[in-house]
Amino acid sequence: MPRYVSSEEAAHLLAKAARVLVIGCSGGGKTTFSAKIAACRNLEFQSLDRDVRWLPGWVERDRAGQREIIAQLAQRERWVMDGSGASSFDLRLPRTDLVLWVRVPRHIALLGLFKRVFRYYGSVRPAMAEGGPEPLPDRDFLSYIWNFEERYAPLIIKQIDQHGPTVPVAVLRSHREMDAILQPFSKRQ
Repeated sequence: MPRYVSSEEAAHLLAKAARVLVIGCSGGGKTTFSAKIAACRNLEFQSLDRDVRWLPGWVERDRAGQREIIAQLAQRERWVMDGSGASSFDLRLPRTDLVLWVRVPRHIALLGLFKRVFRYYGSVRPAMAEGGPEPLPDRDFLSYIWNFEERYAPLIIKQIDQHGPTVPVAVLRSHREMDAILQPFSKRQ
């Protein structure tokens, strides 16, 4: 079982963490949240979509190439990394000080996706590789979001158990909880 911590404890741990992994379903707000953490804590922001998975024009990098880049990024001293790909948890979790798991309800994730598409459709959003304009979501992607908790959360839990059983994990179920974790840092600025 992952080492779950409260959001209050997570805020305290975040103040000291050098390496933070933000995971969760697409559309839940993990990339925006990660960028805010990076800014508040002066950590390097690494987006697996932008920096690892996608090449220009929505061409997916091969798995071996992805793992090589992730291994290099994970060895850096200070970072916030967003991305839920459990296939690389063996590279990321042993180096992680804190996991923040964005687990908003699926209707909130779908709403987030539609807001993102409305805002960025046809252009490249900040956390995406160049030459990858935001597309309209297809049925498979909508199904991925709708079924994320049922299909992927058990795999994530298993990977955390296997590769990071002592890493503290905070489950954040709303944007309000995400904002609350950042609140102590906004008071300092």
